Amino acid sequence: MFGGCAERHGVEEVNFTFDGHKIERHRGVRVLNHEELLAGDVSLEYVSKLLRRRYVEGPTLRKVLQTLWYQVNNGQEIYVIGTIVEDDTVRGGTGWGAEFAKLCNKPLYVFDQDRDGWFHWTGSAWERAAGDDAPLITHPHFTGTGTRTMQPNGIKAIEDLFDRSFAGGA
Repeated sequence: MFGGCAERHGVEEVNFTFDGHKIERHRGVRVLNHEELLAGDVSLEYVSKLLRRRYVEGPTLRKVLQTLWYQVNNGQEIYVIGTIVEDDTVRGGTGWGAEFAKLCNKPLYVFDQDRDGWFHWTGSAWERAAGDDAPLITHPHFTGTGTRTMQPNGIKAIEDLFDRSFAGGA
């Protein structure tokens, strides 16, 4: 969804992936090699402890987490579609991207599909972002990522984000 909106608005798109990973978009694909993936390697025990849930060892999961590291590391603003859970983390693998953005002290916005709204991480808590505080992409190197279970309100949130941010074209 982020890629499709980027393309419609004439915004450059980079899709980090790895060999053997099934992808839907082929515009701006950047296949990470073994050494690049290792740069984003993280202990699954650490991620499990940080997110307070169990991540089981597996080559695909590890590569997905390494790819998320690249996405966040290369973005100056992070936009996530997902669900914020009670412990202030984001559900699923996308949660690692959000937590890594917090650790890097990067501007982080999450559209919580369950609560139907954007939230901004203040450094210590989530704050609802609405009206004049609705997120706006302000940096050319931003990252957009999200859950595999995109709901209609999540799709609309991405479209509205791009319309607000690039109303006059790219």
